[in-house]
Amino acid sequence: MSGPPRDLAGRCAIVTGAGKGLGRAYALHLAARGAAVLVNNRRHPGEADADTSASRTVDAIRAAGGTAHPDWCDVDDPDSGVRMVEAALGRLGGLDVVVANAGVDRAGLLRNQTLAEFRAIFDVGFLGTLHLVHAAWPRLVGQGYGRVLLTTSSAGLYGNRGQAAYSAAKGAVIGLMRALALEGRRNGVRVNAISPYGHSQMTAPYMDAEAAARFDPARVAPLVGWLCSEACDLSGEVLVCGGGALRRATPMETAAVPLDPDDPRASVAALADRTARTWDSAADSFDALVAQIRAFEASPPH
Repeated sequence: MSGPPRDLAGRCAIVTGAGKGLGRAYALHLAARGAAVLVNNRRHPGEADADTSASRTVDAIRAAGGTAHPDWCDVDDPDSGVRMVEAALGRLGGLDVVVANAGVDRAGLLRNQTLAEFRAIFDVGFLGTLHLVHAAWPRLVGQGYGRVLLTTSSAGLYGNRGQAAYSAAKGAVIGLMRALALEGRRNGVRVNAISPYGHSQMTAPYMDAEAAARFDPARVAPLVGWLCSEACDLSGEVLVCGGGALRRATPMETAAVPLDPDDPRASVAALADRTARTWDSAADSFDALVAQIRAFEASPPH
């Protein structure tokens, strides 16, 4: 098998949470495709530069002939995004690609969780994404080109018992992504989200050896590489990827039925037979609802 295409030569990327697992696989793959990469992963207490996971990823990229620099910002620090963007511009010479991958989770039922514990998870998963994207956005829009890839999860799509904070953060990421995809459309900035399945420090307790081999993070990296390339013509999408498989996740709404104020339960039951579809924006969804309401008013049920 030939190596990845060198279609990111001359491009500069930031990848957060890139010291291990999925983020490391992404950084290695982007670098192999020619990108210069700012490898972000927070420093653990007492670690020297060379001992950090960010530095080890950088060493691997450089050993393969690529260009990379380490960054140790904590993404939940409000200034982290500005500092990472400044580092990319100063050390890499530009910024074209943002991959917000960093996240943490500590499973626990909400009734047993303090607000501080909830915020510790939410702030990394959502605000850690927002800090970086907010800092990078003016640069990407201003130069008329950019690729932004945010990280969500099946927990953000569907929820999961014991993961209220993580689910909330990853669900918020989807809303941010869809709004920014609309904002960036006229400025050459494409924004998507990936819901990856990969063996990592977070998922290791739930995967046996067979699953760990099947869900090698390197199997997700080619999709990330394409989403971060100029060839990507997709924006506003959530793609689920892992183990060599790919799925598309979409928000869906059924066609409307009249609401019976005397029997709402019957109206809800009637929705089961209605077809469902997705919409390009909240405005489009609302306009369609207004059209359906007008149709009900023109031909009221008997």
